[in-house]
Amino acid sequence: MGWRQRFFRKIPPPLALTPELERRIRRCFDEAAEDEEHFPSEIDPRILHVRLILEQLGDLDGKRVLDAGCGKGRFARILKQRYPGAEVWGLDLSERMLGRVPPGVVRCAGTLTALPFASATFDGAFAVESLEHAVAVESAVSELCRVVKPGGAIVVIDKNVEHWGRLKTPEWERWFDRRQLERLLRRHCREVSSRPISYWEDVPPDGLFIAWTARK
Repeated sequence: MGWRQRFFRKIPPPLALTPELERRIRRCFDEAAEDEEHFPSEIDPRILHVRLILEQLGDLDGKRVLDAGCGKGRFARILKQRYPGAEVWGLDLSERMLGRVPPGVVRCAGTLTALPFASATFDGAFAVESLEHAVAVESAVSELCRVVKPGGAIVVIDKNVEHWGRLKTPEWERWFDRRQLERLLRRHCREVSSRPISYWEDVPPDGLFIAWTARK
């Protein structure tokens, strides 16, 4: 299969989030916990993904924030370093991934579609390349918004469905239409916007990643 064929391959229909599929996804990320090359424990704090999250969440000292689908906690690590007085939570489906989360970050095993927190628990929340694995995306967006306090910020950074096929993906992974995800956020938030984002300030976005920001 050539590059052009892969790039434009047909998007498969959505799957149902069954207990068996959830177990398969968990096993996949349990195994990935050993893969430091593709699932690193740290990330360069200078990249725009990090800067956007910090800008949107604001001063976190004395506040509680959730990294939803945190993996090994690479973003949560930076937030805790910048704001030692913050209560930074990292939630992930894989307990093996959580085993790599750095000290100081509160770890919690759970799913994006049924977050184990009371409503309005957090002052802000973010999800970076994790919503694409939620399967039941509408429920995951609703849950992410539910656990944030009124006035709190929400950041989602994920892949653009217009570029589906550029990367190899598991059968459950879904990428997002920019306006569709905006509409899902607007059901729960008063301010919603989105824009393409790259990793570096001097590199124009190539369309693969979109950043959605919202204020509840």
